[in-house]
Amino acid sequence: MIKKHIPNTITCCNLISGCIATYFAFLSDFEMALLFIVIGAVFDFFDGMSARLLGVSSPIGKELDSLADDITFGFAPSAIVFSYLCTFHIDLPFVPFLAFVMAAFSALRLAKFNLDERQALGFIGLPTPANALFWGSLILGLQQNDIAFDGIVWVILLGTFVSCYLLIAEIPMFALKFKHWGWKGNEIKYIFVISCIPLLLLLGVSGFAAIIAWYVLLSKIAVLTNK
Repeated sequence: MIKKHIPNTITCCNLISGCIATYFAFLSDFEMALLFIVIGAVFDFFDGMSARLLGVSSPIGKELDSLADDITFGFAPSAIVFSYLCTFHIDLPFVPFLAFVMAAFSALRLAKFNLDERQALGFIGLPTPANALFWGSLILGLQQNDIAFDGIVWVILLGTFVSCYLLIAEIPMFALKFKHWGWKGNEIKYIFVISCIPLLLLLGVSGFAAIIAWYVLLSKIAVLTNK
């Protein structure tokens, strides 16, 4: 049947988007790299949805999805950070290559997700698409606004290691899944959605990076307040 191949075809489109994003990342065209990461995220959303709607979910589809996600949301953002670090004069030439540690931790996070049955209504650790969106929008914002200062290389590198930790950390993070549309029980989710608007208006493309950082902080608040 043709329909059983539809979800895997969409997943492959995600993977191809990640490859194209990586190509543009190595060219330091961070705008196009981010665009294809977003396109990959759209495909990633619809492959699972189509599998459920068509009733053709399969083990191979699950594994293929993780492989595609590590390219689009692991390797591509690592390439963006690598290329950005290469624009600076660094006495230690191996430093930019440390960005690819994030691709390895993204793969580890995806493997854990496949085996973790606790993540039906939320996440444990930072989702790889959110991490990819953070780095793509942050680096693009720095490039567009020509922001550079002493020590920025080490700040970016520290941020990369923090991301690696968040990807595999045992930190519950909420998902935008609603059992009902009322305020009670959805306070954190509504606060997050509403606050995204001014961040985007004020910061432009860099607002996506701020949104992901805000998401992590709100998730921590939700844990502390049991929301």
